[in-house]
Amino acid sequence: MTNRKITVEVPDSLLARAQAASGKGVTATVRDGLRLMAAAEAYRGLRRLRGKVKLAVAFDRLREDRT
Repeated sequence: MTNRKITVEVPDSLLARAQAASGKGVTATVRDGLRLMAAAEAYRGLRRLRGKVKLAVAFDRLREDRT
């Protein structure tokens, strides 16, 4: 994975709120925000599949390793 250096203009208040919520510096806060956006898109894709995928789970078989 390669890194890109970017310049972003964001409102001071938004950045301050995001940093307060994350407890991290500017770079880490921006990275966390980008990860959250990417994850949100993945979750939207999974929600579109809801009810379309049939799963057959044998709970007794899953529990065999607990005995």
